[in-house]
Amino acid sequence: MNTRHWAMLGETTFVGGVWLLYAVHRLLGRAFFRGLMLPVALVHWLTRPALRAASLQYLQRLHVAQPGLFTRAPGWREGLRHVALFAETLLDKLLAIAGRYPFERVREQGLEHLQRARAQGRGGLFVTAHMGCLELCRVMGQRKAQLDVTVLVHTRHAQAFNRILQRLDPQTRVRLLEVSDFGPATAVQLAAIVDAGGWVAIAGDRVPLNSQQVAQVDFLGHSAPLPVGPYVLASLLRCPLLLLACVHAGDGYVIHFDTLAERVQLPRAERQAALAQHAQAFADALAILLRTAPYDWFNFYAFWDHADAPA
Repeated sequence: MNTRHWAMLGETTFVGGVWLLYAVHRLLGRAFFRGLMLPVALVHWLTRPALRAASLQYLQRLHVAQPGLFTRAPGWREGLRHVALFAETLLDKLLAIAGRYPFERVREQGLEHLQRARAQGRGGLFVTAHMGCLELCRVMGQRKAQLDVTVLVHTRHAQAFNRILQRLDPQTRVRLLEVSDFGPATAVQLAAIVDAGGWVAIAGDRVPLNSQQVAQVDFLGHSAPLPVGPYVLASLLRCPLLLLACVHAGDGYVIHFDTLAERVQLPRAERQAALAQHAQAFADALAILLRTAPYDWFNFYAFWDHADAPA
């Protein structure tokens, strides 16, 4: 399998394609969008062998790790469904940001975890994953709880997506912050956000380019590298660490909140073991979510075969 780092594969959700998806739905509706999406998804599936291999590897490992999710060993039909759901989720992301998604189809689970953390008077850190529709989390948070969220990203497209957010919703309380070069100034900026009651969201399922700060965890029965950055950051900010995810359920979504740690403690003598423990807890939480939404995992690269992972 091609083991190029995910950051070298480019952004599938490039700006032009994002606007095209949105325009088709606005003009012609979801039914037409789905009809157009299927042949596009098929071409995408057939012409991108790395994507195809990554999708099948994930689905087949999920099938073995959690028997009963699929009626048969996943093959091309399940892989095509996986890619098609990703395309439809991209549309839902835009509809959510623009306030056009039917929010009555969204329910929340574990909201008490967020309420308990906010009662402390500061903000905190969300650790997320590339699964489901996180934009619904952000929009529901600002609509229902006036939640300010700063999303940390490791790509150069942050400014372009900030412009999309502003154009779709000028009142948005969500910002993307590019952190490829994380330094003291960034740490001070994030500390100020949390002290003011804001929340920082960071993905816990992708290792930044050229980073060796990883922990090996068991994910779906196989060893996989996960970044330890979220747990180092939570330790520095001295704030609660919550899991945040939004996955498909029926004809809508469920937003999940769960407390991973009230405070992240990293004792000097046991630092690596503590980081690995937090990363494993996150991996276990993801595996539980995927039992109910097996097609919501959108890491279309060689996740387990990360070339930068330590032996």
